[in-house]
Amino acid sequence: MITRISRPRATLRLVVFTTLIAIGPMVGLPGTISAAQTVTPRPALSVSAITPTRETLALRLPANGSIAAWDEAPIGAETAGLRLVEVRASVGDVVRRGDVLAVFASATLEADLAQAQAAVRELEAQWTEASDNAERARKLRGTEALSATQLAQYLSAEQIAMARLQGARAQEQGARARLAQTRVLAPDSGIISARPASVGSVPQPGQELFRLIRQGRLEWRAEVTSDELLRIKPGTSAQLDLPGGITIGGRVRMLAPLVDPQTRNAVVHVDVAAMNSPDGARLRPGMFVRGRFLLGESSTLVVPQSAIAMRDGFSYVFRIEPDQRVTQLRIQTGRITAERVEIVSGLKGDETLVASGAGFLNDGDQVRVVPAATGRR
Repeated sequence: MITRISRPRATLRLVVFTTLIAIGPMVGLPGTISAAQTVTPRPALSVSAITPTRETLALRLPANGSIAAWDEAPIGAETAGLRLVEVRASVGDVVRRGDVLAVFASATLEADLAQAQAAVRELEAQWTEASDNAERARKLRGTEALSATQLAQYLSAEQIAMARLQGARAQEQGARARLAQTRVLAPDSGIISARPASVGSVPQPGQELFRLIRQGRLEWRAEVTSDELLRIKPGTSAQLDLPGGITIGGRVRMLAPLVDPQTRNAVVHVDVAAMNSPDGARLRPGMFVRGRFLLGESSTLVVPQSAIAMRDGFSYVFRIEPDQRVTQLRIQTGRITAERVEIVSGLKGDETLVASGAGFLNDGDQVRVVPAATGRR
């Protein structure tokens, strides 16, 4: 006997069977295979590997400071009540010791000198006469021709004439000195940095007329902390970075004997090139300059800059594990030279690190190590 299945029931069974086939992988029915289970995770990034190397780097201590004159000497007026009639030097002029910088009116002092010279000549004549009388009196000593009182008078007159002559000669020297002061001379070789003097003025004694950078010498006054000061000593080499990518050298002349109690900083005086030299021509007092002190060399671990990732203010590298996954390591960096960075702490030196692209990785990412590129043909 043949049993017939009704058409609606057969259609329902076909729909249920088709639905099970469609949703089976999603609900994990027995006998079904998920497409996600068949996909192999792809590496996050293809990277090359490097190992930290040990290199010898220069020990450098960075510092900031200003350029100043080694010694800036004020040149003032020594006379009073005289008019300035000539100014021969201006700002920026290079002068030598003894050069005439300015001239005062000298007519009054010349007259004083002539009067002093006349007084000297008059007293010289008086002293000559008194000296001759005293000499004749000495020859008559002990005779009845000259009493003891008269002898004493002649000898006393000689001494008085000599004293008056010495006083007149002193006045003559003073008049010559005041006359010489009408010519303002450079006390040393150097460069004029300021010139308050002006023709026609009548400056008071001690009033500044010029300022002179002695010998054109400059220095870099670098500020360092009290701890850093202990690492520097006189004679230490220094390098200064000037605008335009120019670097010039210097040498420590002296260390400040005191530390500022407010900032806890000390000043290091570094001799640099003179202003009239090719290097010193680029320097001007008052310039702010960055530089560094060269404290020798040391051997240290280094890695390429491309191997370091900066995150949240800290430096990291990525170590490649045997399973081709990376582990993020926090490090402390130090000196930077060319494309290499010093590793102060965080590495032993035998790690295998990601050479570049660290900024695209996260801790635990899987990578594929490829040979480092050697350049294009």
